[in-house]
Amino acid sequence: MGKQGTQAHLVWDWNGTLLDDIGAVIAATNAAFAELGLEQITLERYRELYCVPVPRFYERLMGRLPTNDEWLVMDAAFHKHYWTRAETCGLAAGAAELLVRRQSAGLTQSLLSLAPHEHLVPIVRRHGIEERFVRVDGRIGASTAGKAEHMVRHLAQLAGVRAEHVVVIGDAADDAVAAAHVGAKAVLYTGGSHSRASLERVGVPVVDSLEEAVEVAEELVAG
Repeated sequence: MGKQGTQAHLVWDWNGTLLDDIGAVIAATNAAFAELGLEQITLERYRELYCVPVPRFYERLMGRLPTNDEWLVMDAAFHKHYWTRAETCGLAAGAAELLVRRQSAGLTQSLLSLAPHEHLVPIVRRHGIEERFVRVDGRIGASTAGKAEHMVRHLAQLAGVRAEHVVVIGDAADDAVAAAHVGAKAVLYTGGSHSRASLERVGVPVVDSLEEAVEVAEELVAG
């Protein structure tokens, strides 16, 4: 742990980080691709190519940006299939215990996700971890935006939390971009949407477990 007064405030990502949902994501992505007759994608290829905004990910696969009509079809298909499957997904290994441990130690953490807020809050509640966070924020509005502006609003609502004490723990390059946008730090976890190689290109610490992510986060803030 860092010295008193310099402990990290953790901003957790949800999908692919706290929620072990990569299998559901791949199945829903392939269901969306099937709507347009696109080739199915493997987990390995998904992790190598995935990026946000999501239309750019589709561009990497299709060789062009999807049209607005194609995007609407694919986005609707993905969410329809994903949220059905997400109900059966569990938390990542050790996640619940880590959250309890930090809360019991008097350390703060919050949850920020690009999942729609109206879907996020009920599923977090069903996993019995809502009370571990000082704030839970999902996306409100269009699904094509990145995470940086959401991070600005999220931190503005965290009373007394300074950006230099914040560490974002996520599974995607976008999490590190959002952290840098507000002057925070980031640790990226290999259990979700990106391959280790693609995460290492981002230039922030990369870890293979959430326990290690928390340890590294504390070290980053303690300096």
